[in-house]
Amino acid sequence: MTEDDLTFKPDELPEDRTLILVDDDRAFVTRLARAMELRGFQVRLAHSVAEGLSLIRQAPPAFAVVDMRLEDGNGLDVIGELSKLRPDARAVVLTGYGNIATAVSAVKLGAVDYLAKPADADDVTDSLLAPGDSKAAPPENPMSADRVRWEHIQRVYELCNRNVSETARRLNMHRRTLQRILAKRAPK
Repeated sequence: MTEDDLTFKPDELPEDRTLILVDDDRAFVTRLARAMELRGFQVRLAHSVAEGLSLIRQAPPAFAVVDMRLEDGNGLDVIGELSKLRPDARAVVLTGYGNIATAVSAVKLGAVDYLAKPADADDVTDSLLAPGDSKAAPPENPMSADRVRWEHIQRVYELCNRNVSETARRLNMHRRTLQRILAKRAPK
């Protein structure tokens, strides 16, 4: 990826480029951190609500990207604390379990956008840097419904420690149906 591929050039970023990423999916948050650093942000990582609150209290960042559901609690607690300590901070909530009620709660606590996981770095950057009175443009290549379903199944499967029976029970589907889905390649 070259600098020309970026939606926003690093020199177009605000002067304070501090960003905190809070997500318990270590592989995802590491990839996102690298991508955001390429876009000119100064990134710090946290993998829990407690770590996120600690980092925010040490030095409130200008930007935050926070997962809704973390192992030790709700990411909205991090958004709420950031709003208190730095009212001008721009935060985006990521979630694999989106619904209207939590989106409304996130916005009331100070989030500027609410994105479904897995969000790519361009979508996150667009949301963080969108003017205050507008929302980010819709993605050019959104995931298909089949891909969203597949991603959700994969996430629940991983959260169940790759236990097919437990995953099938939680997704309310037959175990053999789940096994067939897991054996196939990801849809586009």
